[in-house]
Amino acid sequence: MNSQQENLLQGKVALVTGAGRGIGRSIALALAAAGAKVVVNDLGVSLDGDATGETPADSVVKEIQELGGQALADTHSVADFAQAQAMIDGACQHFGRLDIVVNNAGNLRDVIFHRMSEEEFDAVILVHLKGTFNISRAAAPKFKEQGSGAFIHMTSTSGLIGNFGQANYCAAKLGIVGLSKAIALDMQRFGVRSNAIAPFAWTRMVSSIPDETPEQKRRVEGLKKLIPEKIAPFVVALASDSAKDISGQVFGVRNNEIYLFSQPRPVRTAHTSEGWTPESIIERVFPMFENDFYPLHRSGDVFTWDPV
Repeated sequence: MNSQQENLLQGKVALVTGAGRGIGRSIALALAAAGAKVVVNDLGVSLDGDATGETPADSVVKEIQELGGQALADTHSVADFAQAQAMIDGACQHFGRLDIVVNNAGNLRDVIFHRMSEEEFDAVILVHLKGTFNISRAAAPKFKEQGSGAFIHMTSTSGLIGNFGQANYCAAKLGIVGLSKAIALDMQRFGVRSNAIAPFAWTRMVSSIPDETPEQKRRVEGLKKLIPEKIAPFVVALASDSAKDISGQVFGVRNNEIYLFSQPRPVRTAHTSEGWTPESIIERVFPMFENDFYPLHRSGDVFTWDPV
């Protein structure tokens, strides 16, 4: 390990949810390489939430320890408020403090909207959005008390831009952006920051995408070029004290590209001194705004170039 890299997070304690595989694993390893003590949380379940009998959290802990780092395995569920509290309490009891929370745990239930069941919608909201709230809410008093802390949440271009067959996932991931901004605003005075990252990577989550048609095959081949380990350096940098003044932002990482995303602001206005009627809105406002309406893009329509 590079000595400068080892010192970047020296003395910090980090929690990474969903850290047994993919992006979460690479983030946990990178945080440890930067000097942080890491709580590796993973339920060890399949994409749809079924138990697999595996203990991926233990495997990642072993990897960190073999590299000379300190780590603790955790198998609590982010989807349960009490278990989230137990996760945070366990981290603080074991390592004495908590400085960084990376909300990475996720699941998928991809179904086209008019066929999506309530269970399929609720299951994804529960893990992604409610899970992010549960963990963040449990950590917030600890961060407030010590006057510092960094929340890093995983959003997605599926939520920021759109995607087919993912109404549950899109809603959850855009909800996380709003939650991150609210945390940033509410906790700014306590020295606590909150940011969101849209990671581009080939993981178990996206490996479930169908590849039956030629178009789908091309899309999948492009996604396979996206390397999970490329997300980790940005997470380490954002978690460091060098980023202590960065909060309420939405970033993206796509291999060697880093993005700062825009946030909703008015792009056109229409005003009348007489007040609007439905008829005058139809006659004047819709035509005025038409050129600035956003097309129904999905993520792949916006990010059309090969990852570098």
